[in-house]
Amino acid sequence: MDKDVNILIVDDFSTLRRIIRNALKLGGYDTFSESDNGKDALAKLQEGGFDLILCDWNMKGMGGLELLKAVRSDRNLRRIPFLMITAEGAKEKVIKAIKGGVNGYIIKPFTPEMLLTKIAKVLGS
Repeated sequence: MDKDVNILIVDDFSTLRRIIRNALKLGGYDTFSESDNGKDALAKLQEGGFDLILCDWNMKGMGGLELLKAVRSDRNLRRIPFLMITAEGAKEKVIKAIKGGVNGYIIKPFTPEMLLTKIAKVLGS
């Protein structure tokens, strides 16, 4: 599996970003950037170069669902795989994310193995 992907981690909780970073490193991924909100993430995405988005649902300003919709409506970004990582496990939230075009959904808490397996699936490896 190709580990040469640039991943954007979007979560307002720095501890969770660190947990995700550590899981990615365990899986052999070492190219990633971080944002603590959707607006900052969207600006970074528009600069280009990202291959995968790992995003929380609940964030101030622009949340994960809003970021998902913005990414899917932008012709330059819409093909980037988007994995939602959230504590929001309610069926209606999952359905909203699926309708919004999410490629995968992980409910917190999660293990590094769960994250890496989902990433491999989303990236088609």
